[in-house]
Amino acid sequence: MKINLISDTVTKPTPQMLEAMMNAKVGDDVFKTDPTVNHLQDKIAALFGMEAALFFPSGTMANQTAIKIHTQPGDKLFCDKWAHVYNFEGGGAAFNSGVTCHLIDGERGMFSAKQLEEAVAGRADIHVPLSSLVAIENTTNKGGGACWDLNEIIKIKQLCTQHHLALHLDGARLFNALVAKGESPKQYGEVFDTISVCLSKGLGAPIGSLLLGTKKHIAQALRIRKLFGGAMRQVGYLAAAGIYALDHHVERLKIDHSRARKIGEALEKCHLIKNVEPIETNIVIFNIVDTISEEDFMALLAKENIHFISMGQGKLRMVTHLDFTEEMLEKVAYIINNL
Repeated sequence: MKINLISDTVTKPTPQMLEAMMNAKVGDDVFKTDPTVNHLQDKIAALFGMEAALFFPSGTMANQTAIKIHTQPGDKLFCDKWAHVYNFEGGGAAFNSGVTCHLIDGERGMFSAKQLEEAVAGRADIHVPLSSLVAIENTTNKGGGACWDLNEIIKIKQLCTQHHLALHLDGARLFNALVAKGESPKQYGEVFDTISVCLSKGLGAPIGSLLLGTKKHIAQALRIRKLFGGAMRQVGYLAAAGIYALDHHVERLKIDHSRARKIGEALEKCHLIKNVEPIETNIVIFNIVDTISEEDFMALLAKENIHFISMGQGKLRMVTHLDFTEEMLEKVAYIINNL
């Protein structure tokens, strides 16, 4: 039995999701005539209380489109030093939009309103980049699935309004945060100018993300998506998977969170583990003791067919997901307990 904890992106569609995909009514989405895509976009826009949404093949493309909407070449983007848009999107902010990133030294991928205020303060003349956009990530990937405090986000929004900054949410795992914190999508739709949400992580769809915003934002996004090569044809087959995921796979995320905590408990008891970071959702990040290398520790568990990844800087990561079963959890805990 192979146990894949590399990411929550490794899931396969359930039989019920596949059935929904195969029965989807489709058209040519480039001409806006795919009824299933249109339904998905309308559905998620209504869910967040936002005006419109657009389907993308990837979260990176959705985020990069948002950055391009809100900035001009030479502008400045504020984000945490661990932000996905800066670290894991191939330098796209610079390549696609020509913007520079001002990195804020937050905690577990999250910065405070006070830190943003300090970053925004200072010169605002022709010698420095024009400040245009703030981007936050919820949950934080490199921060171990940490969830932002919504009250802090509201304070950040107030600062953005004061300083004429747009506010974008990289919500790749936003539904994990919503379930963990007992919050609603509309609470986020009220705060952010644009939001990206991923369907192919915790929600278990095979492909797809959506960008939400005003009708004007989405009209711009439609043109930018075409420019980036993201326009698709009979993509309703994939949109159907997203609709099924939104209808059936949101509340079950709490199961992934519970299983992540149980892995964390096993790791904390293991003599080879130096520390386990706080676990709020489905990501477990931990460090091993200095007497064993990352490679040796990963090889040790790979012999038991348990697979996960290194995030660099001594951090190892396991991610629970739809295809990680209770039986698999018991085996992982047993193996860790008996290392």
